[in-house]
Amino acid sequence: MRTWRECLIEQLADRKSAIAYLQAILEDYQIYKNHAVVRRSLLTVVEAQGGISELAKQVNADPQVLSKVISNEDIPLIEALGIVLKALGYQLSIQPIKLEAPNLDKYPSGLDRQNTSAHVAEN
Repeated sequence: MRTWRECLIEQLADRKSAIAYLQAILEDYQIYKNHAVVRRSLLTVVEAQGGISELAKQVNADPQVLSKVISNEDIPLIEALGIVLKALGYQLSIQPIKLEAPNLDKYPSGLDRQNTSAHVAEN
């Protein structure tokens, strides 16, 4: 019998699964704004991809410094996300949000078609 976390780490060992997981986490973050969930998710992906030492080799960084960057809440979240994505061969990009039934009255002038969301793009 395995734990849910063990199953998740096994699944996230696959790079495409890890990227899909991070994409879902970013979409969740846009709604709930929970930094802690994003950081925990980044650490889970790092563990699944071989751990902090392997990630440090891939981005040419000191493992101790890298560990602090990813887990320290004083470091901007975008920095931690960028490092993990770089190691996976991806980058953060911007793309339009597709609104189901936009209420144009709720957006300031000119913003109704300019909403954006974070998107993970392969290098």
